[in-house]
Amino acid sequence: MNEMDALTGLLDGPRAREAFLLRAMMAPPWSVRIEDRAPLSLTAVVRGEAWVIPDRGGAVRLRPGDIAITRGPDPCTFADDPATPPQVVVHPGQRCTTPEGEELSEAMTLGVRTWGNDPDGPMVMLVGTYQPHSEISRRLLRALPTLLVLPGDSLGSPLVPLLGQEIVREEPGQEVVLDRLLDLLLIAVLRAWFSRPEAEAPAWYHALGDPVVGRALRLLHAHPDRPWTVAGLAAEVGVSRAALARSFTELVGEPPMAYLTDWRLTLAADLLRGSDATVGAVAARVGYGSAFALSTAFKRVRGVSPQEHRRKARAEEPEAVSQS
Repeated sequence: MNEMDALTGLLDGPRAREAFLLRAMMAPPWSVRIEDRAPLSLTAVVRGEAWVIPDRGGAVRLRPGDIAITRGPDPCTFADDPATPPQVVVHPGQRCTTPEGEELSEAMTLGVRTWGNDPDGPMVMLVGTYQPHSEISRRLLRALPTLLVLPGDSLGSPLVPLLGQEIVREEPGQEVVLDRLLDLLLIAVLRAWFSRPEAEAPAWYHALGDPVVGRALRLLHAHPDRPWTVAGLAAEVGVSRAALARSFTELVGEPPMAYLTDWRLTLAADLLRGSDATVGAVAARVGYGSAFALSTAFKRVRGVSPQEHRRKARAEEPEAVSQS
């Protein structure tokens, strides 16, 4: 469960909005161009076949059970055939138009979270689109290719059928249920993907399998507020300071304290964006002794002060909300 714990931590955190989910039902010829600039989308083929055509890279055929993860903001196209010209363009906020700009959102609505050109269409996909992610999630997104496709027989999980059942239900708390199901499915897909030989998993993912460095990483993730030193961390995991520093740097790609600084500032950026906590309160939660200490480190690494980061994030938020 160590890898899942780490992925959960990276996916978790404040989100400005809930994920957008729908079931798409299509009859050929069909082609949908995605220009919503979402940071991450997951598409699971339930029935029929489709093609995903990234703007950069070759087209990939999707068969029943296959799952595609597309990482924004680059556009891509889903279609019955790579030669079919786009008939629908999905814009930010999930606004749908023809390529000429005619509104289509209402015309293609087929029911609760169901959309497409034919309610009896032979192709059915489940689509989950994440809204602008937390800082923690961006750390994970940097490790993903623009497009990854996981074959259906690689997952071994009942989550896709379960999501398919829940996506069309209207019950109290349904948005929360769907959001959590999508997170679970994404984690399951990433675990399966990172275990494949063609995947380029991030260094920290492989390092989690090391009995010493993996434990050190989990301690830093779980307790960023503690006054860590390399010597103190080494004592916790039962090795010498020199041994931990060497192994950690070799496996993770940077020294323990550099990794901790990045992790603390990532958490701080999330808290500043998603809460009204003071800079001093945020500093205490992520392991800095004062607001001044956090501000100094934040500006040195990120180029802006914590207050400037919060103002910028808040300024962007109304535009995002108005589009939804």
